Amino acid sequence: MASIYDIIQGLSQAAANSYDGARDSEGELVEVGLQREQGNPLIDKRVMDGFNVRFFGNKMVLSYHAEVQLKEVYAKGFEGEIDQRLTDILSFLKKEYRKVTGSSVKLKQEGDIDVRVENSSRVRSWVTAGKTFIIKGSEAETVPQYSNDKLQDGWQSFLDKGGLGKRPKNDKRPKTSGE
Repeated sequence: MASIYDIIQGLSQAAANSYDGARDSEGELVEVGLQREQGNPLIDKRVMDGFNVRFFGNKMVLSYHAEVQLKEVYAKGFEGEIDQRLTDILSFLKKEYRKVTGSSVKLKQEGDIDVRVENSSRVRSWVTAGKTFIIKGSEAETVPQYSNDKLQDGWQSFLDKGGLGKRPKNDKRPKTSGE
């Protein structure tokens, strides 16, 4: 059974192997499932999109960002299209993880897809979407909860040393009624 650290390293390397223009061992372009891979890059308008992975504990957040036109946003099935793109990216990550490490990884979706469309003008709009996954099959299925006792002890010793409320010996100001 792999440790969570090994799984995160493998997934990070799988994501790193997907940069724009990446080639596999046979010299073919790597296809992740992004819009920028469609069409001819020399004569078509260049589409700006990409993805990112973040980790916290035993969870992975897959984020997607792309420029879109408002007519695409208002078309039927826009959220489903974005969800399918994230699913394609996830399947790429799993395949690439298997190539990198020689073993498979299980990712369970937690919650729903989060899609947000923003614009800066009538021409420029972009979509950001994200999904959270729980990494299964690791030694540490859950992240241990740490207590705040050490922090509390530090504050208590600070206050005991006179951090707040006590005047220093060299303070020559007249005492007020509150002290």
